[in-house]
Amino acid sequence: MTKSFSFTSHANVAFAMLLLFFIMSTASQAQLSSTFYDQTCPNALATIKSSISKAVSRESRMAASLMRLHFHDCFVQGCDASLLLNDSASIVSEKNAFQNRGSARGFEVIDDAKAQVEKICPGVVSCADILAVAARDASVAVSGPSWTVKLGRRDATRASQAQAESDLPQFTDSLDRLISRFGDRGLSPRDLVALSGAHTIGQAQCFTFRDRIYNNGSDIDSNFATTRRRRCPAAAPNGNTNLAPLDLVTPNSFDYNYFKNLVQKKGLLESDQVLFSGGSTDSIVSEYSSKPATFRSDFGIAMIKMGDVSPLTGSAGEIRRICTALN
Repeated sequence: MTKSFSFTSHANVAFAMLLLFFIMSTASQAQLSSTFYDQTCPNALATIKSSISKAVSRESRMAASLMRLHFHDCFVQGCDASLLLNDSASIVSEKNAFQNRGSARGFEVIDDAKAQVEKICPGVVSCADILAVAARDASVAVSGPSWTVKLGRRDATRASQAQAESDLPQFTDSLDRLISRFGDRGLSPRDLVALSGAHTIGQAQCFTFRDRIYNNGSDIDSNFATTRRRRCPAAAPNGNTNLAPLDLVTPNSFDYNYFKNLVQKKGLLESDQVLFSGGSTDSIVSEYSSKPATFRSDFGIAMIKMGDVSPLTGSAGEIRRICTALN
């Protein structure tokens, strides 16, 4: 009886601890609301949208860049604008991580949106929320899906280059590694495939796909590889930063050609093509390649889920006056 009671007690304690963890992890998400600024800054969303629309109209590539900023922010410490912090005495910027260095861009657009919002509502709207709204508005600006952005995040007071280099996906990641990375953040394989569909727009640098177009003969369309070699010489570092569109067919339109490309073995990055390479996500790619409405719907759902990754709420963190530095 004693042993049985002891086991039951330990089991109850363990269950209680798991329940507490679940409550704590979901409490912050519950505090996020699409109406968070309705009273404190009712024109915030319109102001952000205006800044983002102008930036994308000047350069269509900026849409992909802004969505990538939100993604790279949320995958490190959660959606807390830690990515935006510059180096300082107390900060080693995540911008220095090799997944961001020389490729993460659009920071000046976020800075401008923040400055415009500060003019009407100083100290109210977080940089983390501006990143989240900017990603949605960037998608809409290139005819992509829209979704309801939950708001109320606060800004981090620390950043971690080391964590960024450890946690951010890499262009050489295997399917299992990608599934694991996304799963660690509560995102399913379906979310992984849907979010990867953002690569229907944007560009990649030669060094990220050189090995694939020269050495990956069995899993790449030969004509596609030949075409991509024209702007990406085999001998590094020649042409390392030369750009190529992730979707060669409609590089500036948010559509579903990305998935058609994967089915035809025309994914530019290795981490793209592994989504359709005889693995567990092949069926999802096939579905999206023939059902654009399903992809658009799932993309919005996945973006909302990603925006829920470990936000700072309540009194945690701060509301930065400028996004690049602590108050």
